[in-house]
Order: sequence, then structure tokens, then C-alpha cells
Amino acid sequence: MINQITKERISVLSEQYKKLVNSKPEAVREIAISEIPEMVYNSNAIENSTLTLKDTEDILLRDSITRDHDIREIYEAKNLAKITETMLDNPHNPVTAKLILEFHRILLTGIKDDWAGRFRSGREWVRVGAHVGANPDFVERLVEELVVDYGKQDDRYFLDKIAWFHAEFETIHPFNDGNGRLGRVLINQQLMILGLPPVIIQNKSKHTIYYPAFDSYRVTGKFDDFTEILASLLIESLYKRITLLSSPKIITVSEWAKANNVAGNAALNKAIRGTMPAFRMREKWMIAVDFKEN
Repeated sequence: MINQITKERISVLSEQYKKLVNSKPEAVREIAISEIPEMVYNSNAIENSTLTLKDTEDILLRDSITRDHDIREIYEAKNLAKITETMLDNPHNPVTAKLILEFHRILLTGIKDDWAGRFRSGREWVRVGAHVGANPDFVERLVEELVVDYGKQDDRYFLDKIAWFHAEFETIHPFNDGNGRLGRVLINQQLMILGLPPVIIQNKSKHTIYYPAFDSYRVTGKFDDFTEILASLLIESLYKRITLLSSPKIITVSEWAKANNVAGNAALNKAIRGTMPAFRMREKWMIAVDFKEN
């Protein structure tokens, strides 16, 4: 579980963010739209897509393909971007089984149309490494129960609820394909319902942080690791938006360190730990040019 200090930091940053949303709603949306290529790239890369960030930007922003790629990967990028845009257009849509199926239909359209928009059934068993997804005879019921149970947990801290939902959703693995990408979309839908910004789960840390959290959950039933992941990413997302909406200029953390006579490694470590208001853009750590340490 995250400690009270982290919860209080999230609360303070969330209030700052929500005030900025009210005063600059158009800017907030533009920031979210600008993140779509990074979000799509990272989520697809977690599932072993060979598309780079630049490839993804070429496909989504310039409708161009500069080198040969599997047509499936191009569809994966475009479809996931479409879901993300749909989510941003409808940030208050509650997560229901119907919404999950609609997102999945978009995700697999043109890739595997006979799987798109339906849960596994019959003989459609799935396995991820040593984990076998839920019995297909019960998948639909399990997802419906998951959605209902999520809605009943009013007394649980919101990130604990989202972390638990994600762990359970991926454990059920309700679809023949697209479970991971869709699960990460649902995290952001749940955050946006609460008036909070989306987060980007980073591909680079999948083997050291993200995948081990699943292994831990399936052995212990504890989802604390997911809560910690989401807390760190949410703080970073809030830092980014608050900075972009209230600072005159952003620079790299290394540039900031040099200008402020701070050791580069020390500044980078603070950025990674979230103890300074830094955030990633196109895989580089950035910060407000006018940030001053106490």
C-alpha cells in the first residue's frame, strides 16, 4: 500500500490540476491528444510490437510508413489511437461490460474481426506464460461481477480500486487477444471518470516493474505493487500538466541540473523517484525551467 504522504501529495496535485482544468480546458485536452502516440507506442511495445515511437508517430500523425511493417502492427497502432481518442471524448463513461466490449471491437477491427467485441467462450482457452486465463464458460459472468464489485468499493482508496481491477481483469484474460492493451485503456478511463489525467505505463520497465506485479498478485493475491505503479505514474502525469499549464518553458532535467549546479545523476534520480516535479516527454525527463528546490 502507498503511504499517507504519497496520498496527500496526490491529493494536493489533483486539486491543483482540477483548478487548471476549469480555467484551461482546451489546453488540457491538447496535452492529452499530444500524448496519444507515446501512449500507443508504449502499450503496443509491452505486447512486443516492433514499432518504434517514431514509427508510431509517422503512422498516427503523418499517415506515413517509412519502412516495412506487419500490417497487423499498423492496425494495432491506429485502432488503439482511435480508442484513446474515444475515451478522451467521453471521459465520464462508466466502465461497464458493454463499454469493454465496444473498446475491444475497435481494438481488433481489421486484425481479427471474428474475435472483435466478444468474450472468450467454448474451447477458447488462453495462456500467458505459466498463467491460464479463466475458464471460457465463466468469462462473461466474471467480467460482469468484476465491474459490479468495482462499483461497490466506495470505502477503498481510488488507486487501490483501479489496481485491483486491473490485476483481476488481466487474471481473467477475457479475450482471445488484446487483453493487456485494453486493460491499460480501462485504467485511464477509470482515472478520467474521477477527473484525473491518463497515465502511460512504460514499456522500458515492463520486465522490472509491470510484469513482476502480475506475478506477485497471482501468488499472493496482493495488488500493492500495482497501486505503487499507478501512484508514481499519476504523480508524473499531474506534474506534467501542472508544469505545462503554469510554467513559461520546459527543459531537460540534465539542462536544469547544469544550470542549477546540481549533479546530473542526482537530479535524474530525483526525477525517477518523483521527488522533483519532472516528467517524461518522448522518453526524456523534462522539468520547468524556473523550478527551484527548497
